[in-house]
Amino acid sequence: MYKKIVPWLVYEQDKAEDFINAGIQYEATGADELYISTETQEHYLGEEFLRAAAELAKQIDIPILINIFVERFEDVKKGLYTGAYAVTVKITDIYEVNTRAGAETGNKAIKEAVARFGCEKLYLEVSDNEDAQTVKALAADLGIDRLLFIKTDSGNDFMEYGKQFMEGYQKHFIKSDSIIGVSKEDLKANLAEEQMEGLIAVNFGDRDLQRIKKDLKENGISVNTYESSISFSDMKLNSDGLLPVVVQDYKTKDVLMVAYMNEEAFSLTVSTGRMTYYSRSRKKLWLKGETSGHFQYVKTLTLDCDKDTLLAKVRQVGPACHTGSTSCFFEEAVKKPYDNSNPLTVLNDVYEVIMDRKEHPKEGSYTNYLFDKGIDKILKKCGEEAAEIIIAAKNPDASELKYEISDYLYHLMVLMAQCGLDWKEIMKELSHRR
Repeated sequence: MYKKIVPWLVYEQDKAEDFINAGIQYEATGADELYISTETQEHYLGEEFLRAAAELAKQIDIPILINIFVERFEDVKKGLYTGAYAVTVKITDIYEVNTRAGAETGNKAIKEAVARFGCEKLYLEVSDNEDAQTVKALAADLGIDRLLFIKTDSGNDFMEYGKQFMEGYQKHFIKSDSIIGVSKEDLKANLAEEQMEGLIAVNFGDRDLQRIKKDLKENGISVNTYESSISFSDMKLNSDGLLPVVVQDYKTKDVLMVAYMNEEAFSLTVSTGRMTYYSRSRKKLWLKGETSGHFQYVKTLTLDCDKDTLLAKVRQVGPACHTGSTSCFFEEAVKKPYDNSNPLTVLNDVYEVIMDRKEHPKEGSYTNYLFDKGIDKILKKCGEEAAEIIIAAKNPDASELKYEISDYLYHLMVLMAQCGLDWKEIMKELSHRR
């Protein structure tokens, strides 16, 4: 299992857009996960933070670890319902809650959360100036077996302190304000322990995440980096000595552009995670987005069966085409009508139509009728359609059932749109349950 490099994002009031954009940028540049927190316990800001966290989870594909102040079971539930895979609770926050409410009441919320969601959903944050035996006793009482070590300026030997907890605990993170000035040797020492899951840091300075990972790998630490399993010399180049590259959006599957690579461009693409090409007209390397900011971040690079064409699936920032078009392919030369519905995307397509009706009402639209009537009417229709499914399912002929299921799914999507949910959130939650 590779060690994770996890940027730490601190949410600031009224800066949701900056917070989300920073998370997107970290994912694009090689982060394995994100750790997010806010520095206040104010309820209104906590709710604002949770909304921003939920929006961030929609925008990125990497896991999120969220720190929240837990007074009630619902606090943990809200944290997980943002889309985060786990919640971290600071031991100092537990002490504060216990001081106010008493240990029996204060610890009850966390115990209930562990019982409901499982011990893998909660981490206990512990600094290196805490008494080891006290921490172990509290963790055992709470049912938590995952720890997050906070490196402070206490002067304690951090790894020696950490080793006191290794036995009997499943996973650990190191958390530090900054890795500026931290040597490669110290990073290696901190991450070398088998149960140490990774490094969380708020300040990486000007150290590129891919560069950090490459340094760690060179020092014997297993990390998730871009590597090619096929040598460029094994690829078949065209008459110009170049490899054609078809570029596709990894989400929409739209073909964005076609470009070319020489060996240096391929090596830079693999080492940096950003698509770099060779410009035939300018006869030099070309980092896509260097001027426009419309970078392409690598998701996968795949050779075709003849090894003479590369398919790059990328996260595209902004439009791919210099004209401002999403794709370079927009001028139709020949077209014949056909059914282009995709069974794998039809639910999302229908949902987008529903959202369009919500945002741009259309006279006579049944969907707008439901939105106008409000949540109670939508819920009533969902209940009615669910009952119709039960009745239809008793019929040996399944033809009626498909209509009832379709009706139910439509009304369910209207409910999702009314409540601000989309299919991506549902799919992420389902994937957590596999």
